Amino acid sequence: MNSRRPSLSSPSAPESWPCAIQTPRLTLRPAEPADVSAFTRLWTDADVRRFLGGPVAEDQLAVYQQHFAGHPHLFTVVTRQGTVTLGSVTIDPKSRFDGRREVSYSFLPEHWGKGYAREAVTAAVSWSFEHVASDDPSVVAVTQEANSRSRRLLEAIGMRVISTFLEWDAWQVMYAVQSEELRG
Repeated sequence: MNSRRPSLSSPSAPESWPCAIQTPRLTLRPAEPADVSAFTRLWTDADVRRFLGGPVAEDQLAVYQQHFAGHPHLFTVVTRQGTVTLGSVTIDPKSRFDGRREVSYSFLPEHWGKGYAREAVTAAVSWSFEHVASDDPSVVAVTQEANSRSRRLLEAIGMRVISTFLEWDAWQVMYAVQSEELRG
């Protein structure tokens, strides 16, 4: 086992949720109603949503706000002291991609370039290998081909390109990683 793996405050049984994940600088914890302001920013910020189809429409925002808290495998990423919300990471246990586990993430722009997303995504993917049952040994991630920052992050943690496809009028790149390939 990799010594850089995060510590988990949950039992090591598959599908253990809710839980919190601790890394050297961060805590990934279940999203809660008090996070609505930070999540609203993630959903409406044009920079955050640049490669995600743009900001969530005003008429859909209330639905997002009502249904995010307590959603299984949706982590709010905060500083280890819990004082600053940085972003979110989600593990979809049965994604639309052949039912494989999929990681997705978004971070507020003022926290970009500091390694927080890499640390959080690595921790969530590592957690998913031990706690989210799957028939497939990998975790996938999809990002727009044009999203060079996200692609660099995925490659830095050991993910490799497994396919490209056109969706929503943009080329998408699918990455995958297996447990033994994950780098922190």
